[in-house]
Amino acid sequence: MKITAFEVRPDEKPYFEELRQKGIEITERPDRLTLDVISELEPDSAVSILGQSLCDEAIFQALARQTIFYLSTRTIGYNHLDLTAAKKYGVHTANVSYAPDGVADYTIMMILLCLRGYKQALWRMQVNDFSLDGLMGRELRDLTVGVIGTGRIGSQVIRDLSGFGSHILAYDPHPKAGIAAEFVPLERLYAESDIITLHTALTPENYHMINSDTIALMKDGVVLINCARGGLMDMKALIEGIESCKIGALGLDTVEDEEGIVHKDRKTDIFADRDLAYLKQFKNVVYTQHMAFFTEQAVRSMVSCGVMSLLNMAAHTQIPQQLS
Repeated sequence: MKITAFEVRPDEKPYFEELRQKGIEITERPDRLTLDVISELEPDSAVSILGQSLCDEAIFQALARQTIFYLSTRTIGYNHLDLTAAKKYGVHTANVSYAPDGVADYTIMMILLCLRGYKQALWRMQVNDFSLDGLMGRELRDLTVGVIGTGRIGSQVIRDLSGFGSHILAYDPHPKAGIAAEFVPLERLYAESDIITLHTALTPENYHMINSDTIALMKDGVVLINCARGGLMDMKALIEGIESCKIGALGLDTVEDEEGIVHKDRKTDIFADRDLAYLKQFKNVVYTQHMAFFTEQAVRSMVSCGVMSLLNMAAHTQIPQQLS
């Protein structure tokens, strides 16, 4: 079975080449999967995408008409896929998995950067300002950290935090045994945590779970960390929280509506996202370009899992009749 991989980044190419050396037929493309390119794809083939390819009902219908019934996303998140439409048109889908350590490490780094005012210190160093005023930090051992979502990444964050001596609260709709945290209702986690970090998938139920109402429940000066999905946080509520000093610091590796911005060089463009441009300039907001996942080990796993899942689906499912 032939596979077309869309949105292929330069860092992925060596790992696609490794798979080709094993006899897997893969064509790489840098562009997104869109309606106008589906007719170019070979019937009875498969496609692999990243998060910038938004697959709605029209995309899945067009894939099925082209007798393409296998699609993988080389991401853990899958909120860019309309799974109801995929099922309707018989297109089998898969996401990938990779070790949680990279994102967990990055989350701890974000927490420490926020607690120690590193952004301000970095700015000052660039102009030879070596003063300490306003840079006094806090120590994790004296703080309560709330972890929302205790899947593989959230659980690893809890294990990492345990070495700092923090009091750890956790919330998950399905609490798991063997996790060294105190599971509490979400409202209590909001009220008692000095730091709140998100590690849950984006669903219709938790869209904008961090909003003006939930921020109002939190401690004054709360530190919020998001290395999960941008849509979990309402951007306007974050701005209000920073302006009012209700939020003490933000560590963001992902923001809402980041498609077309992250992983691209936009320095010579007119940057039209006013909310992001405004939010990221605050002295207590650390923003990075959705790179918490970005390690050599994770990228290799994303490529391998993205391709092998297509082959496994093709080997274990029955291809439906072509749509008329």
